[in-house]
Amino acid sequence: MPLFRMPAATVDDESAPHRAGDRHRARFRTLTVSDVRRLTDDAVEVTFAVPADLADDYAYLPGQYVALRVQLDGTEVRRSYSLCRPPAPVRDGATSLSVAVKRDEGGLFSTWAQTELTPGFRIDVMSPQGTFTSGLEHLDGAHVVGIAAGSGITPMMALARTLLAASDSTRFTLLYTNRSTSDVMFLEDLADLKDRYPTRLVLHHVLSREQRTAPVLSGRIDEQKLRTILDSLILPSTVDEWFLCGPFALVDLCREVLAERGVPNEHVRFELFTTGDAPAERGPRRVEVRAGEKSYRIEVNLDGVSSTVESPVDAHESVLNAALRVRPDAPFACSGGVCGTCRARVLEGSVTMTENYALEPDEIERGYVLTCQSHPTSDRLVVDYDV
Repeated sequence: MPLFRMPAATVDDESAPHRAGDRHRARFRTLTVSDVRRLTDDAVEVTFAVPADLADDYAYLPGQYVALRVQLDGTEVRRSYSLCRPPAPVRDGATSLSVAVKRDEGGLFSTWAQTELTPGFRIDVMSPQGTFTSGLEHLDGAHVVGIAAGSGITPMMALARTLLAASDSTRFTLLYTNRSTSDVMFLEDLADLKDRYPTRLVLHHVLSREQRTAPVLSGRIDEQKLRTILDSLILPSTVDEWFLCGPFALVDLCREVLAERGVPNEHVRFELFTTGDAPAERGPRRVEVRAGEKSYRIEVNLDGVSSTVESPVDAHESVLNAALRVRPDAPFACSGGVCGTCRARVLEGSVTMTENYALEPDEIERGYVLTCQSHPTSDRLVVDYDV
């Protein structure tokens, strides 16, 4: 999940209109599933109908994501998924949005989505978030490269479709790695897109467990193979912008090698779909506050209401964990420092962040933190989700 370069927007009123791409406080609303389309044996595309009165709240840019919230077996499950289609009106002001869900081994939500989810289900869907899309308006006529693994293709589908349709001179190269052909999500969609833009879309499928004609496209993408690809297939000197989406190891490798090749950091955008940490359905950790125990005093501003909670020093709990005891509506999705949904601004006091895959340096300078990864270091702490 995301991490990138979109200036923060201030939305003080829930009724205020949201421009697509604005970084506003996430809110859940219930939407109806209008379609479930099989992509592979282990992946489906889920489409939600967005009524006209909620169209502004769900306006988005390609590259953004939504979080889904359901109750399964008595457990609240939250999962974040990138939007896989460009925004498009349906009729009478209504719109739709689509995500792709790939089964994770042991994954509660992803398994349910493959076996039980059908049109007509109503699911809580968070308003679109993320800045993996930033800078698109400056890419007219550019050569854009996307590197994706597995379900990391989902934001690339929306990005490629949008960029190629917006300009007759923009080129998009996609390097997409999977285990085998049967695992390739959106295989037919990619083929259709290639037919539509034969000279401006270049597809490189790398399969780790299936032999390709070209050796460079066979096997796992390790450092040696990536360097070979950048020497022979995708020359960094010809690329204007890079989009990376996949597991941490692949994204980190690509960033490191691209930096060594002299690619400026500001032209490399990345999104992680997992960090390998605890699953998102895990609820807040139980913490007991005992009388006389040394504690931090945390004040939480959310939807114009201020709430205060004590957090024992010895508990070493996150700001989000403490906030959920008094504000169960505090926004979060991944709880792993990846998606940025729990972003808030420190108005008073200080924290340390364990991980940060979702905030830009300029956001941190302005006092924004990921509350799921932040731990108080001052006796009093004031955080604001509304700014």
